[in-house]
Amino acid sequence: MKRVAILISGGGSNMVALANSMTGDHAARPVLVVSNDAAAVGLAKARDLSIATDVVDHREFGKDRAAFEDVLATKLEDAQPDIICLAGFMRILTEGFTARYEGRMLNIHPSLLPKYKGLHTHQRALDAGDDVHGCSVHEVTSALDDGPILGQARIAVTAQDTADILAARLLPFEHALYVAVLRRYAAGDRRMVHLPFDPVGL
Repeated sequence: MKRVAILISGGGSNMVALANSMTGDHAARPVLVVSNDAAAVGLAKARDLSIATDVVDHREFGKDRAAFEDVLATKLEDAQPDIICLAGFMRILTEGFTARYEGRMLNIHPSLLPKYKGLHTHQRALDAGDDVHGCSVHEVTSALDDGPILGQARIAVTAQDTADILAARLLPFEHALYVAVLRRYAAGDRRMVHLPFDPVGL
């Protein structure tokens, strides 16, 4: 059985979706949720699911990202994860950290990569006049929002969409995509996952 650690920074909705999926014949189980913010709502959600939690507050390390990551890595190693899932983890990780977990770390990003790496993806899609938006799950490498893409989900952009509305409409597809990719990935299958295109939106 594969052991999964999940890193979060906020509400943890993707974490909850992943954790709830890891039952029955799933090849993995959640063993730890770590946040860089002690106030992250997702920590309480993880505890409600009987998952061990921990906090490594990045603010205590100032601009020393390597020191922050050293402590984070220690917390992770104590849990001995086979797979690490970034689920709304709002820290850019250094090359040293990503190399340490190469081939074992996944991320969900709210755009159709390679489009719109980084932040504000929904507004950028609207500003560009895109008629299709979506999300991607990829393996984490040293380059921001890069690495092999393992799955994508697409939704139509409507005339009524704002960045907030688009984000809310996309979120259920993020949950479904990440769950599908992790199930396949934990079983050793790295084939691309494509969810059915949603032409109308929720």
